[in-house]
Amino acid sequence: MKSYLIKNGSIVNEGVIQESDIFISDGRILKIGKDLNPEGNYELIDAGGKYIIPGIIDDQVHFREPGLTHKANIFTESRAAVVGGVTTFMEMPNTVPNALSQEILEEKYKIASVDSIGNYSFFMGTSNDNYDEIMKTDLSKICGLKIFMGSSTGNMLVDNEHTLSRIFANFPGLIATHCEDEATVNRNFKYYKELYEGKEIPYDIHASIRTEEACFLSSKMAAELAKKHNTRLHILHISSTDEIDLFDNKLPLKEKKITAEVCVHHMWFDAEDYKSLGNKIKCNPAIKHGHRDNLFQAMLDDKFDIIATDHAPHLLSEKESDYWHAPSGLPLVQHSLQMMMDFRAKGKISLEKIVEKMCHAPAECFQIEDRGYIREGYWADLAILNDNINYEVNKSNILYKCGWSPLEGYQFNSKVESTFVSGNLAFHQGVIYENLTGKRLTFKR
Repeated sequence: MKSYLIKNGSIVNEGVIQESDIFISDGRILKIGKDLNPEGNYELIDAGGKYIIPGIIDDQVHFREPGLTHKANIFTESRAAVVGGVTTFMEMPNTVPNALSQEILEEKYKIASVDSIGNYSFFMGTSNDNYDEIMKTDLSKICGLKIFMGSSTGNMLVDNEHTLSRIFANFPGLIATHCEDEATVNRNFKYYKELYEGKEIPYDIHASIRTEEACFLSSKMAAELAKKHNTRLHILHISSTDEIDLFDNKLPLKEKKITAEVCVHHMWFDAEDYKSLGNKIKCNPAIKHGHRDNLFQAMLDDKFDIIATDHAPHLLSEKESDYWHAPSGLPLVQHSLQMMMDFRAKGKISLEKIVEKMCHAPAECFQIEDRGYIREGYWADLAILNDNINYEVNKSNILYKCGWSPLEGYQFNSKVESTFVSGNLAFHQGVIYENLTGKRLTFKR
């Protein structure tokens, strides 16, 4: 395996920025220090004037394979991720077939072992009747269990209260939840569908259907179940101010039993953006009116522990359907770091905090083995970041299989120039090394 020496970069790690060299050998960080001059053969990478950060760990993506590969697949989306500095992803179970058995789950791992450029893990899925299967989950090899407490995309709604209580009481690992109260959403959908039958619908109808109330009721229920049963709960994509006080910022992350994630699009877009972007930003839970600043502050205040994407691509032709038929979800994994760097350029967040929320915290939250930090002995998952460059998102540089982004035309001030995945140079100076594969995550549990 090739060795590398990264010189002259500014390392961003564990709340500190300092100039240092990194020597990579056998896939791991062998040495960090000033003026390193190791013996033997290695490739020299000059990172002068740039930042070196740990590879981003995105704990919520939908790469659509198997069964929905007309939208995306593990190869295309992991490729886009790596170009954006995301070296590791955790993928959701609502593919086709749904990952509701250990055998189906392992089939996804087999695909990734051949096709994924990034490191990978896959959530085990839950239904109202696969309790015995979920209890077979090997927690040293699987990131967690996913429960859709709102149906969202796919047919994996778990709405049986007895089943939920049984799972929360007995599953020994991390449970990640999509929280939207299905009864509230269905009631709102029926009301607005009848109200606007044959009429022009409001631009922000999605926010009126998938409301703050729907999110709060479901998140509150999940938190109460977790407290009752002492469950390790991680609530995904919080989208409303109403939910913030469900979470604690008094304990360090390692001691929390209930954690939360906020996604870049819920901090970036507001419901007013439906006027220009329409169904392109239709997602579940919905982008709502007037919440993004509060969500951003809650993340800074450590009420929310992780920043992720919920990357969920659909064909543009699907998105161009009328509201009632357009699917929910938007592609973001290639641009999440640039979005956060844009907030940094506006003075809203430090680079150290970005690294904490996108690199360190996911590793701690999921107890990932030897990743998420720049430390000697850890896997060399790294991104070299230029924060002094103009970069416009356009069709020519979008790598998602769906071929579009809601950020098209936006000018960013940063760009990932190189990405290492498990010690391999996976992306460098515009070249993606597609013959490489990432590694399956392991967990310290």
